[in-house]
Amino acid sequence: MARDDTRIPRNSMDDHSNEMAQARRDFIKEKTGSDMKYTGEYTIDPAILPGNIENFIGVVQMPVGLAGPVQINGEHAKGLFYVPLATTEGTLVASYSRGMRVINECGGVKTTVVEQYMQRAPAFIFQDAREARDFGAWVTENFDKIATAAESTTSIGKLKNIQQLSISKTRYLRFNYTTGDAAGQNMVGKATLAACEWIKASSPIKCEYLLSGNMDTDKKHSHLNMLHSRGKRVIAEIVLKKDVLAKIMKVDTQLLARATVLANTGAQMAGAAYNGPHSANGIASLFIATGQDEANVVESHAGVLSHELLPNGDFYLSITLPSLIVATYGGGTGLPTQKECLEMMDCYGTGKANKLAEIVAATVLAGDISLACAVIAGHWVSSHDKMGRNRD
Repeated sequence: MARDDTRIPRNSMDDHSNEMAQARRDFIKEKTGSDMKYTGEYTIDPAILPGNIENFIGVVQMPVGLAGPVQINGEHAKGLFYVPLATTEGTLVASYSRGMRVINECGGVKTTVVEQYMQRAPAFIFQDAREARDFGAWVTENFDKIATAAESTTSIGKLKNIQQLSISKTRYLRFNYTTGDAAGQNMVGKATLAACEWIKASSPIKCEYLLSGNMDTDKKHSHLNMLHSRGKRVIAEIVLKKDVLAKIMKVDTQLLARATVLANTGAQMAGAAYNGPHSANGIASLFIATGQDEANVVESHAGVLSHELLPNGDFYLSITLPSLIVATYGGGTGLPTQKECLEMMDCYGTGKANKLAEIVAATVLAGDISLACAVIAGHWVSSHDKMGRNRD
């Protein structure tokens, strides 16, 4: 049989090695003409990558800038923090640093983690709607046994509750877990599979199930997450002093209040997942720098910006991120450069996920302050023309 010359080279015994990475780069050069010179220049040991990537060929090197410091008055993040942002967008790091300066001169940002869940949502299928309804009542009565089955697969995950919804002859169960310092998608998938198998074997009503009925909205934005939380629901809030805003940003708080109303209306008409200026910028940059699952930006960036013009002219501002998914252990967090960025903020390892969540929320608030004021003061376009147009 002729060898298939389109297959990517692999070594079933030792695929994560410099030799196999070189073999794949040679292969792609033969197929496309690209020699992958810079991709092949890296310092990490490929042997640490099993579980992180397949068909490894090298490393995409992303510029990382330092924003800050920012004063955070959280329950987990307390003090001044320097924040690593991986980005190719000029002005972004400077803008976040400018927002952080405003935060510092106003006494710091208060951050609060309100609650945290990770979900898996199987769909159970019955003969008719009445069977589905009666099954739901049985699930409620047997919650403790279901939780025992689920938690038998993990030493960290804890099943807190099961939300239920009937559609046609299907009963959707949304399992809500706490997952410690891991993001937990794989953890809760395994736990829910064990629970579903126990349910199928124990239910007095015959049923079939699909492990994910897509109501867990894994790596998709949903209004359900806005209401009920996925990952961590974290809030960052500050009172912006009128004099500080005028001095640094050249913006009056009354004008900021009027502009925010207009922005809220525009976001509402557009059906946007976030009504503030740009939560995804800071979140994505921090996620890349610290080894988070980058696809979770789509859930994590959603939220609500709230404001109030106070009687003395100061300006209350807060952002609520109801589905911020971060980890300080597992996944990509242990890779060398990502680990260094986490260690810079004392956010690597167990017991640090809430701290990281508060830092992310504070960073988002800083970026929103800076961009909103830049738009009002007329600096938005000029700053990008000056600092953000690398066309080489």
